Amino acid sequence: MHRTRRRRRLKLVVGLVLLLMALTALPASAWSGPGLPQPSPTSDPHPDPLAGLTLPDIALPDLATVPGSALGDFAPDGRATGPAWAPEAPAAAGGAPRVPAAAAGDPSSEPLLPALSDPRMFRGLAFDTCMAPSLDTMRRWRASKYGAVGVYYGGRGRACPRQPRLGHRWMKGVQRLGWRVLPVYVGSQSPCVVAGPKKAYRIGGNAWSQGVREGRDAVRRARAVGIRPGSPLYLDMEAYKYRQKKCARTTLTFVRGWDRQVRRKGYVPGFYSSADSGVVHMRAAARAGVRDLPSVIWFARWHTRPRLAREPVLRGSAWTSRRRIHQYAGNVKERHGGRTLVIDRNLVHAPVARIR
Repeated sequence: MHRTRRRRRLKLVVGLVLLLMALTALPASAWSGPGLPQPSPTSDPHPDPLAGLTLPDIALPDLATVPGSALGDFAPDGRATGPAWAPEAPAAAGGAPRVPAAAAGDPSSEPLLPALSDPRMFRGLAFDTCMAPSLDTMRRWRASKYGAVGVYYGGRGRACPRQPRLGHRWMKGVQRLGWRVLPVYVGSQSPCVVAGPKKAYRIGGNAWSQGVREGRDAVRRARAVGIRPGSPLYLDMEAYKYRQKKCARTTLTFVRGWDRQVRRKGYVPGFYSSADSGVVHMRAAARAGVRDLPSVIWFARWHTRPRLAREPVLRGSAWTSRRRIHQYAGNVKERHGGRTLVIDRNLVHAPVARIR
């Protein structure tokens, strides 16, 4: 009898062992059936400290290269594309007019801007100086590290309004010497401009009309000195208190009117300002989906290394590197070929003028 009991117990143990072995051999999918618990995954001994947190999204779509976007662009066939803007659109907070949802996402509903030839690009160092130097000085400065020059060719707000050397002959001359040209237009300034001397040139009561009128003047003066359509024209807007909403709205309206007129005439609108004022403002407008914004950004941030892709204000992908100029030093003296100039220094990857 005892032997019989032992045999039964042995059979029971062997049966249990075989049952356990069979269960452990089942595939993982077999555990998903009803009535069977899912085995829990092994926990990570080093969990992600950011897991579960909602982080701000700083990687924006590249508005500078999307046809039909807020910034406009150079299409593969050389046309400048980008949407029109209705001046009567209501303004959002901070001076950024709202864009109707139906129009913002439908490039096919936007009229194409004037046809442009492919923009002439320059990548390298450039200098700008208040008054156009003589052609002899420009010839001597070919020994410098610079390959392009910023020229203040027009606008009522120029610090050096008299430019006795600047004209079509000068433009053709510097081009023959191998220089590339960055045309700068210093028009009306923001109502809350910081620099005292610029307050005499503040934007008036009808910002849109004034922007259109000065955009027309910028094109007329560019043509007069031999700058062809397809060239960039850089609007110089000195540092202003962009956090003042009324001032920001007026300034943005002026800039957009200027941009639209310049584009309509077949040129590429650019924008120069301090990285911490005007450029921050344009960046906020781009985030809000505002149209008629500049196609190229020239940002001033002095006392730092020259860099295009790592500017904090333009982080993400607004205005790609080939649409940026960094002014990294200002009011410095340099001497080359026996001639001294007071200049601003710039790192460039952007369009330059076509001279006829």
